[in-house]
Amino acid sequence: MVNRGRLWAIARKEAIQLRRDPRSLALAFLLPLFLIVFFGYAISFDVKDIRLGVLDYSQGPASRRLVESFQASGYFQVTRWFADPREMERALGRGLVRLALVIPPDFEGRLGSGRAAPLQLLLDGSDAATAAVAQNYAEAIVARFAAENTLRGMELRLPVEAEIRIWYNQTLESRNMVVPGLVAVIMSIIAAMLTALTIAREWERGTMEQLISTPVTRTEVVLGKLLPYMAIGLADVAAAITAGRFVFGVPLRGDLLLLAVLTLLFLVGALGVGMSISALVKSQLLATQAAIMLTYLPAILLSGFVFSISTMPWVLQAITHVVPARYYVAVTRGIFLKAVGAGVLWVDVVAMVLFAAAGLGLALAAFRKELG
Repeated sequence: MVNRGRLWAIARKEAIQLRRDPRSLALAFLLPLFLIVFFGYAISFDVKDIRLGVLDYSQGPASRRLVESFQASGYFQVTRWFADPREMERALGRGLVRLALVIPPDFEGRLGSGRAAPLQLLLDGSDAATAAVAQNYAEAIVARFAAENTLRGMELRLPVEAEIRIWYNQTLESRNMVVPGLVAVIMSIIAAMLTALTIAREWERGTMEQLISTPVTRTEVVLGKLLPYMAIGLADVAAAITAGRFVFGVPLRGDLLLLAVLTLLFLVGALGVGMSISALVKSQLLATQAAIMLTYLPAILLSGFVFSISTMPWVLQAITHVVPARYYVAVTRGIFLKAVGAGVLWVDVVAMVLFAAAGLGLALAAFRKELG
């Protein structure tokens, strides 16, 4: 049976220790905001203003319209006009342009007579991701240009016409995907690191023996130490959501109460993992390093935040099922962008409940070992 008075006494003691430790306070309040602002601006999957060079042998109205189509798309910026192939090769080799467009001398005549008018697109493949996106953009622009010129002045409609509508992220802004995922990643890191210090700090300061000699139970110690960090974690999440909404303009379409409940479950699990690490290693330095290894790398690499889980090898896909950040990333993105509820997120809800129970159980088991 948990004694409420002793529980609040432990929580108050932990809060006083936090208040006297400016480094922990900075880690708790300033680092999450710094990370979400820094990574929110730094991480972008949008590919815009791709440097384009043009070698135009045709010098006709059609070739100028084609180049204007690239420029007007917003994805390409014409930064070089080449006079000969050698100049173009040097620019590609030095990275001055990412893509070079070569328009042949007979482009105008072929287009006017209705014959095939081949073009050459040369891509810098040293950055494979940008090259693939640039290739898709360029092919779409050329295809639209070809369709417009084929149908110019003719009463003709294509037999199939697709009308595309984008749901959930209509502007295709990568920050709308990045910021909700960042909330999950940052919270998994910060929560574990905060509590990774709490038990180890008691051992290093020599106050653990005094704490053990008191009549408090291990459950009261664990819960009492978790309460201040849970309040800090919720405050950090609120600040991160506010920054995402008003600094980055990320929409929050879903149920804020559902997000708060699932965030609380996630925090309990992450804080419990950090506390169990702290109880096992008894060193603040080692506890911090272990918390980073167990939270930072999986949260970044295996949560679906940066890399799509569906494209990973099946072994890594299987491992992601035991990475709690995977489910919280799905929760934040689902609630932020899609306004989905517990009926859709039920798998993630169950995962959050299990993670909270496992984290708390690990903390209790590890601390019991220390008392014994």
